[in-house]
Amino acid sequence: MSKINGSTVGAVRVASGATGATEDGVEAEDQDFKVLTREEAQKLRDANPPVSPWAVLAGQLVVGVLTACVVWGLTGRPGAGWSALYGALAVVVPAALFVRGLASKVWSLNAGTAVAGFFVWEMVKVALTVAMLFAAPRMIVQLDWLALLAGFVVTMKVYWVAMWLNLGRASRLKKME
Repeated sequence: MSKINGSTVGAVRVASGATGATEDGVEAEDQDFKVLTREEAQKLRDANPPVSPWAVLAGQLVVGVLTACVVWGLTGRPGAGWSALYGALAVVVPAALFVRGLASKVWSLNAGTAVAGFFVWEMVKVALTVAMLFAAPRMIVQLDWLALLAGFVVTMKVYWVAMWLNLGRASRLKKME
């Protein structure tokens, strides 16, 4: 658990102990904190860099195309390959719109608008995904629902792979120190 130290500007207090409740129900903190200097805080940020959502989207697109190629190669039917690709696009296109929408400066004015923007763009993403899935029979001539589902699920799981890779990267950086 980390908290901002109100008395020291630019320092971060990192809790190494547990917190407990007092008789009033108010949470009491242990006094076992280490105040980080600006340099230590920067080193902590450098060791845990954020993952770019655009990089995750690019990874999803690559995985979606590869999945479509594998499905096409395994089945020998172009319709199955196009269905898998469409399933991948049903993940990537709405997610790209979501990321682009959240990148707008309007949603970063304060915490309230950021939360509202997240929910608005998440609803847009879900609605577009559902619309794309409903439009699939009209868009793909020889639609294979199983291939479409395979492309959809495999592409969606790239989020977990990106998170796993970033956690592995952070642990490798810590070992190097």
